[in-house]
Amino acid sequence: MVDAFILVKTGAGESERVLDDVRKLANVTEAHVVAGAYDLIAEVSADAVYEILDASASGIQGLAGVTDTKTYISMDD
Repeated sequence: MVDAFILVKTGAGESERVLDDVRKLANVTEAHVVAGAYDLIAEVSADAVYEILDASASGIQGLAGVTDTKTYISMDD
């Protein structure tokens, strides 16, 4: 199992709507609005790394209101 954290920047006033959309995506186990340089953080779990990349590139980055993402793959077993 591969786990990752995806940080998401949204357009002004878009965080809550984007959060709802992110939570509906396959492989997203949790998602929250956060304070800081990014607006949301999503935890993603999948069987393989390419599924994590797909969740980020095709899933989250494809949502309306998303302006930037940064993906961190967990090194824990």
